[in-house]
Amino acid sequence: MASPGVPRHVAIIMDGNGRWARARGLPRAEGHRRGVEALRRAVRFAATRGIDYLTLFSFSSENWSRPASEVGELLDLLRLFIRRDVADLKRDNVRIRVIGNRETLPPDIIALLQHAERETALCTGLHLVVAFNYGSRDEITRAVRRIAERVERGELRASDIDAAMVEQGLDTAGIPDPDLILRTSGEQRVSNFLLWQAAYSEFVFLPGLWPDFDDPQFEAALEQYSCRERRYGGVVSA
Repeated sequence: MASPGVPRHVAIIMDGNGRWARARGLPRAEGHRRGVEALRRAVRFAATRGIDYLTLFSFSSENWSRPASEVGELLDLLRLFIRRDVADLKRDNVRIRVIGNRETLPPDIIALLQHAERETALCTGLHLVVAFNYGSRDEITRAVRRIAERVERGELRASDIDAAMVEQGLDTAGIPDPDLILRTSGEQRVSNFLLWQAAYSEFVFLPGLWPDFDDPQFEAALEQYSCRERRYGGVVSA
């Protein structure tokens, strides 16, 4: 359980790998590789800091529009990460859960994602939620479609549908909404990430690029969060 003042659930939009590489005259693939190193640092820090859930936006449903060579490199990095890191994450009691649309993924990627979830299913420490081939509009559309199918079959009436039912149909069912969402690279937008779940999240936008993200920057973001007043539409009691 997260300590007082520490967010229970932090989500991160890991942005800036390509710009990091370009600024150094390196191929974009090197920026993505360095981004994986930053990912590992973030997971270790979150676990030691007492955060319960860490969600990382690793590959969006819109990323397929990138050059085929770059998409291939990103998929290869995922393959490598799962093959190399799952055993270490299991040893560190980290449970992996993957959200996103799996229907169109290559079969070997689906098998690797299932392997990561299965291998860590009994871990009770940090929950690492990997958003892969994820887009929030797609997630909500899929949830609503499943509800509509139940209405068509006569299992539900339209008047039965409420927010809780929609939430149960989302990829994040059973995961608490993020308390804090971070984005690196200086961009200040959500990019189709956790639109439903972020209704009352706090946001911190960081100027640095993702491969440079380190423990002091993570700690500084948590300090910003600790100073926020979360009212959820109400007022702060005197």
